[in-house]
Formats: sequence, structure tokens, C-alpha cells
Amino acid sequence: MKRYYITDRKAVGGFHPLLEVIRDQIHLGVDYIQIREKDLSARELFEFTLAVLEVRGEMHNYPRTKILVNSRADVAVATGADGVHLPGDAPSLTLPGLIVVRSCHTLQEVAAAKADFVTFGPVFATPGKGNLLGIEQLRRACNLGKPVYALGGVNWDNAADCLEAGAEGIAGIRLFQDPEL
Repeated sequence: MKRYYITDRKAVGGFHPLLEVIRDQIHLGVDYIQIREKDLSARELFEFTLAVLEVRGEMHNYPRTKILVNSRADVAVATGADGVHLPGDAPSLTLPGLIVVRSCHTLQEVAAAKADFVTFGPVFATPGKGNLLGIEQLRRACNLGKPVYALGGVNWDNAADCLEAGAEGIAGIRLFQDPEL
């Protein structure tokens, strides 16, 4: 099962605790880490991304984890990150050598997405997110010819349902930051 971890430093108590969670997730073999710290300035995001890349670099036995920067292709390129995660409605972007991921919330967005893969959700109920899509919509999204990662309310109990629906993997914040899930 492929795993896509989305960061939230505020939920874990700041930058240093987040770097420890990132270290743990890299050690556990997570496939992707999306640095989603939307309130940071470009300089702060740049510096934090470098810190994350340094953590990954220190872990020589775990090079497979790819680091993606939320919405800032310029920061991804400048830091040497592996890719960028863009909203579904962002203009098309082709960056040779960079992974491009799109957030999608409708089947139309999945079908139109110019991306290496997409996140799709919310599949299940999750705090602060409305318009629950459900497992049947996920199944339809997975049949549109693009790799899809299930997002939104995914936990270790319902992850198998997402994979059975055709998802390439699972994505989330709390899923990776909250050991109770």
C-alpha cells in the first residue's frame, strides 16, 4: 500500500516535533511527504523544505520517500524537492524532472488533471471538510485512468476499502500524525 503523508506542524506542536514525525514516517517507508504549511512565507517554506530534505538525506537507507511542496513549484525547484502538489483548479504546469500531483474533489477534476497522480476526497467524514464523496465516487475516480490516492477521513480500518475501490494508495494528515488512528 502506498502512503502519502501531508504535514501539519500546528497539530504536532511546531517545526521540531514535525521534523521528528517526518523522520519517523521516512523510517516507516512512507512514499510521499507533502509539505503543506500554507501560512509560511516563501523564505520560511524554502528553509523548512531544506530541513526536511536534510532529514531524508541523513537516512541513507530510506531514499525512496519523495518530498513534495504544496502549491510552490518555485520552492520545489529551488530546494531540489521531488515535486509539487497543486490544487485541482491551478493552471497546468509541466516541470521536467518534477512530480506533479493535483488535489481533486470531483470526477471532472480527475479526468482533466494534468498530473502524475491525484489525491481525491474527502472520501470519508473528516473535520472541517464537507461534501463527502464516498467509496463509490472513489471507485469511479480510480477508473478514469490516473493513479488516485484516497484522502479525507482515511484511517487504518478503512484503508483496505480504498484499495479495493482501486486507489493506488492512501493520503492524509491525521492518519500519519495521530497514532490513535
